Amino acid sequence: MGGGGMEFARVPGNRPVVGHFLRLRRDPLGFLESLPAYGDLARVRLGPWWVFVACHPEVAHEVLTDFRRFDRTGPVYDKVRQAMGAGLATAGYHEHRRQRLVMQPAFRHEHLRGYVEVMREQVSAATAAWQDGQELDLTEAMFELTTGVALATLFSSRLDMQETRELRSALDVFLSGLTSRAALPGIGRLPTPGNRRYARALAHWQAQVRRLIAGYGEPGTGQDDLMSRLLAARDEDGRALSHQELSDQVAVLLLAGGETTSSAVVWAIHLLSGRPDVLAAVRAEADAVLGGRAAGLADLPRLELTGRVVKETLRLYPPGWLTLRTATRDTTLGGHQLATGSMVLVSPYLLHRREDFHQDAARFEPDRWLEGPPATRGAYLPFGAGATKCIGEEFGEAEATVILASLLGRWELTPTGGPVTCSARLVLSPASFPVRLTARTPSG
Repeated sequence: MGGGGMEFARVPGNRPVVGHFLRLRRDPLGFLESLPAYGDLARVRLGPWWVFVACHPEVAHEVLTDFRRFDRTGPVYDKVRQAMGAGLATAGYHEHRRQRLVMQPAFRHEHLRGYVEVMREQVSAATAAWQDGQELDLTEAMFELTTGVALATLFSSRLDMQETRELRSALDVFLSGLTSRAALPGIGRLPTPGNRRYARALAHWQAQVRRLIAGYGEPGTGQDDLMSRLLAARDEDGRALSHQELSDQVAVLLLAGGETTSSAVVWAIHLLSGRPDVLAAVRAEADAVLGGRAAGLADLPRLELTGRVVKETLRLYPPGWLTLRTATRDTTLGGHQLATGSMVLVSPYLLHRREDFHQDAARFEPDRWLEGPPATRGAYLPFGAGATKCIGEEFGEAEATVILASLLGRWELTPTGGPVTCSARLVLSPASFPVRLTARTPSG
């Protein structure tokens, strides 16, 4: 399937059978950043499919907001839904609309106070055993922390450390394998050790979700958590979420609550380590506002610089770095004719690093947010856009701000490894980030 109309510039690296997949696999971020040179809508081949990449913010915004022309359909989403279920992150527009109406009340602003209190408690508990001079992998530590927050806000429960590490290990294999399977559909049918590891990881992940739901208390037993709100929620026709729908939503919330927020926090600390001036200012803000305690909801409006650090981190390293839509009718996009079934990729990572929309785009500069968001629609998309924009945007930004301010007020986190390698899976994560802990006393 291809596009007619105007000719597409030829993107180098198109190999027999796999197309551009090897370039995307070996250097995904560099490959994406190279694509705007080939037009506002570039055309690449991933395995058997020609895929269009929206390289201009306005084109990307059009794809994400016009559900009548572009939806979450097609063979790639079929593959993703087999693994992740049909939750908010994967459902087609009409089903997504019903699910969102059911789930929206659980994410109302008035519930944020209770959620942030859980975040504050989890930060204190997770760092209670940290010791001066200790070395740890911050990527693992933050995943344990944010997964703890997700479980406590969702189920009023927790996993022990071993269970959390097993869950992360399974997610590592699952998320990496899912990316390959989405691009090269035949790869999952081969009887390779990698495929067996993927199958075991997926089974572990799905079994963990089922166990958590099965172990949840009876509805109406007094829990003030997301799960109790989801169980009580009804759509316009008075229908509750089915058991399968509930399982799918829990899987997405656990993944988003654990993997994406932890990645954002680690990337923020990585970026701050390269800007001692900004790090000193963030610490001074934490000292003035928190005085060594963990942050709470009332502190968030005063943690202005920390909030800007989070926004700038999400610009440079958006966890959801790639998203896909499929044309549901013959249409025109970016001056090109697209046939029904054409797949269009939107990459917030690509769009966030365009110099013509973000001055000195590669530079970590939180104060650019003093002027507010970019004027061009689609130039900043860490949570998506339109009707399918992430329902947990306020939750996620609050959590990252709480964790970052609380950690930096109490600890110096000195990187001890070499350059950070990026794991560009379903979520854009730092593969590992070893740091040495030094306890600090708040100034003032």
